[in-house]
Amino acid sequence: MSNTFWQCRNDQNETKSTIIKSVQQIIDMYHGCGFKIKHILGDLQFKCIQFHMDSQGINLNITVRDEHVQEIKRFIHIVKESVREIVNTLPFEILPHRLIVENLYNVMFWLNCFPHKEGIHPTLSPCTIVTH
Repeated sequence: MSNTFWQCRNDQNETKSTIIKSVQQIIDMYHGCGFKIKHILGDLQFKCIQFHMDSQGINLNITVRDEHVQEIKRFIHIVKESVREIVNTLPFEILPHRLIVENLYNVMFWLNCFPHKEGIHPTLSPCTIVTH
């Protein structure tokens, strides 16, 4: 987790074209900052874009059903815990969907804002490294 810039997206559907568009936007952001994407890890949801990634020279590594990547599993736990902490401070019984989405973006922003203790740079955050 220490060398990773984490991102989340709120896509309205999970069609092949939407997944390709979302992944391509992220790839373009990295390319614009001088990074070359060689490998992408994904679950079965991304299997439909395998050919598209191969045509770009990107190795799409799909996990099999019930296979877990410990680093990602732990990070999801941290994000869920952070979102719950904020939600529990709000004075609402029922939260609008948009509030939940913005809360998640807020958590992701702050997790990327500070340098990690075991990161690749002692003073630069993952966000700064990726987006300059």
